[in-house]
Amino acid sequence: MTAALGLTFVLTACGGTSATTGGGGAPDAERGGGGSAMKGAVNLGAVLPLTGSSASIGEDQRRGIELAVDKINSEGGVLGKKLNVIVEDSAGSANAAIGAAKKLTTVDKVPAVIGEYSSGVTVPLGQYLQQAGVIHVNVGSSSPEIANIGDKSFSVIGLDTIASKFAAEQLITRGYKNVAVMVPNNSYGQGVLKPFADAFKAVEGSITQTILYSEGQTSYRAELDRIAKSSPDAVLYSAYGQDSSVINQEAYESGLQKTPWFGIYLTMCTTDSPPQTVENQIGMDVNYVGPDGAAYQAAYKKKYGEDFASTFSGYTYDGTMMLAKAIEKANSSSPDAIAAALKQIGQRYNGATGDITLDAKNQRSAQPYLVLKYTKGKVVQLG
Repeated sequence: MTAALGLTFVLTACGGTSATTGGGGAPDAERGGGGSAMKGAVNLGAVLPLTGSSASIGEDQRRGIELAVDKINSEGGVLGKKLNVIVEDSAGSANAAIGAAKKLTTVDKVPAVIGEYSSGVTVPLGQYLQQAGVIHVNVGSSSPEIANIGDKSFSVIGLDTIASKFAAEQLITRGYKNVAVMVPNNSYGQGVLKPFADAFKAVEGSITQTILYSEGQTSYRAELDRIAKSSPDAVLYSAYGQDSSVINQEAYESGLQKTPWFGIYLTMCTTDSPPQTVENQIGMDVNYVGPDGAAYQAAYKKKYGEDFASTFSGYTYDGTMMLAKAIEKANSSSPDAIAAALKQIGQRYNGATGDITLDAKNQRSAQPYLVLKYTKGKVVQLG
């Protein structure tokens, strides 16, 4: 490594890549310091989409972890040792994510794993970690299924039961009472659909067409034609990376983008899309800077020379910081001890993304959201 907190990429047994950040020394006796992990460090794991359709978001999530490690190690580390986070690539696949988790838990012997981004990956990842007796920290997914994974699964980001209600209210506020819905046919999309339908009906809205699409298609013209024929006031949609690029390009070419589009997690929907295809799109997104997040925002810009690439890096930052504080509080890297400490820390924790208060199922009980607009090549906040 060229620097104490440098980043090294190596091939792993599961065929992906891993990014290791942290310090060196002699090995720990318990979880957090074995296998291929850094010797003498307190080791944690993360599984993120570093390649695949959501790689842009995955890289920004990795940045949040790196900034947390920078801060923690500059302030003395954890239990007097350097903190080290081994970041494995899920490639956006549930099977690859579980393979990465097996490596982290059996070879590196980490007590906790952060991840993933897509709910369709996060749910099985969390279930595997629960069975393995290892802490799972959800930092990017919002399916309500996550709340039922188990007592070792924690979320520092709000679930779709909160997000869907917010989206429904925003659409009605803008006068869009007849809306078509287009979301992926996975845990995330299904988790969006029912809460949204219930919330939209409660405010006297009507859904003109429902599209649960298969991911990874080369074309979505058939689905877009069905939406157009339903003559909605607006289109509510959500899509990952390359899927969003194809959907937006084809909607633009067909003229359907002339109908207002409202994105759930707008930065996710627009990051990989050609600017002209998403110009003037409005949507909601998780609030990425809380009242105490200015220092984090400044550190991000100083290290990477740009503003936030997405709204998700703050959640990996908060998840890493909370795990480090839990290990310190527990004076142990035992998963059971960390879980007990996390429950206490997760009560009015002042994170970079705002107040984090965990409910009885270890889920973030309140989630602040932003209303955003894509204009002139960037996303800006509205009101």
